[in-house]
Amino acid sequence: MKRILLVLILGLVIVSCGSKKRIVTKKKNSKAKTERVIVKTETNKTTEIEDDKVEEEDIKSTPVSSYTNTTEDYIANFSDIAKVEMRKYKIPASITLAQGILESASGKGRLAVEANNHFGIKCHDWTGDTIHHDDDASQECFRKYKHANESFEDHSKFLTTRSRYSGLFKLDEDDYEAWAKGLRAAGYATDKKYPEKLISLIERFQLYKYDEEVLGTPTKKRAKSSDQITHEVVKGDTLYSLSKRYNLTVQELQKLNGLSDNSISIGQILIVKSN
Repeated sequence: MKRILLVLILGLVIVSCGSKKRIVTKKKNSKAKTERVIVKTETNKTTEIEDDKVEEEDIKSTPVSSYTNTTEDYIANFSDIAKVEMRKYKIPASITLAQGILESASGKGRLAVEANNHFGIKCHDWTGDTIHHDDDASQECFRKYKHANESFEDHSKFLTTRSRYSGLFKLDEDDYEAWAKGLRAAGYATDKKYPEKLISLIERFQLYKYDEEVLGTPTKKRAKSSDQITHEVVKGDTLYSLSKRYNLTVQELQKLNGLSDNSISIGQILIVKSN
């Protein structure tokens, strides 16, 4: 009996020692795994930083879309298109560029960026892609183009196919001042200062040189504002009454101001003498 008890006690001692040995081994393995995880994490972190540096360098070396930066960039991108339109449709390239700059915010406006629509041309009978944008009314329908040159083409067709703009095409192609005033007079824009804005852009950025490139001759020298006498239209004024007051013919008044008909509006500034 004593021998049996002794054997059992020895067996328990052996089992107990074996268990402790396994626990120690497990701790060693666990520690090794932990160290490997730490090393892996540090390696990944280093890789991510290096990747970020590469991406940053790529961004710095990649040229940004130029026409979204400055007006000069816009002109550089679209002056050739404006000259093509001038050759085809007889619209001064300077006028087309100035309108594009003004109406698309030098290519940064939403319609230009998202729809390649540089002139705010609405859908009308358009069957192509469209974009909705708040304008005179909420969420109006505008044409969406695949390429910007399609917008320039539609702008030219818009002016050449509507009778109210027919008077513009009787003006000289190098007379950007007359064209600017004629657009306003024909109802293209409601802003009374629209002609002045176009003329200012044309002269500031020397857009008239693109007209010269197409025509092969210098544009006409324009009279300075100090050499001009102007009249602000008041209630009761007509071109006929003004022609009598300033000793001009109605036709002379129309030509001075780029007017295609006898329509004038209160507050409109008319040139009545230019030296």
